[in-house]
Amino acid sequence: MQKLISYPISVIYYLCFGLTLVIFHPIQWICFHGFGYQAHKKSVDYLNFFLVKCTNLLGTTYKFGNIESIPKNVPLIFVSNHQSMYDIIAMIWFFRRFHCKFVSKKELGSGIPSVSFNLRHGGSVLIDRKDPKQAIPAIKGLAEYIEKHNRSAVIFPEGTRSKTGKPKEFSQTGLKILCKNAPSAYVVPVSINNSWKIVKYGFFPLGLGNRLTFVVHKPLAVAAYDFAELMEKTEAAVVQGIKI
Repeated sequence: MQKLISYPISVIYYLCFGLTLVIFHPIQWICFHGFGYQAHKKSVDYLNFFLVKCTNLLGTTYKFGNIESIPKNVPLIFVSNHQSMYDIIAMIWFFRRFHCKFVSKKELGSGIPSVSFNLRHGGSVLIDRKDPKQAIPAIKGLAEYIEKHNRSAVIFPEGTRSKTGKPKEFSQTGLKILCKNAPSAYVVPVSINNSWKIVKYGFFPLGLGNRLTFVVHKPLAVAAYDFAELMEKTEAAVVQGIKI
């Protein structure tokens, strides 16, 4: 029954979602080219605010726990499991004070109104998953960027989205590069639950009435651990907070 009801609601949702992307594309362009980073950042924040509000049409709600534990005025590396694109829009909005930048696949850097422009111009990096040699300097550059500006990188070490919520094995390479080149950063493990349920039927229709939770775990100072221990503690914290 829910799937049947979801068809007309999903149509309305996608119309609102698409319209939001189209409206904010020229707003981003004007802010970036006319007023610089801070104006562009604000435009991206409010783009994602409205995208979050669009998901409310699906009955989606959000809860972020323990945000107050995140250190301020230091570089941050958010490390999280990955369940759907809704992870990203929520993190951009609810973590907006931390200036989140993403490690994304290069295919997202073109063809998507608003999204592609932000990925190309907002400080995130685009990597070719088929070319590890290209990815290493790109991630290194992101690490140096957050180290210099006290901003944050978001990395999903699973490499791809979990379609059932069950966590996949974490890859170490990206996080290792970030930690090596942002030595004053804190790693912040985050466990995401239930965003996969929005796309449990695929991209159409969409799942209704889901409560997405984002649990922030104890931040870990990169300088306080050798990488093997840091990786172990980070993965254990993320996985422990995932509810299947």
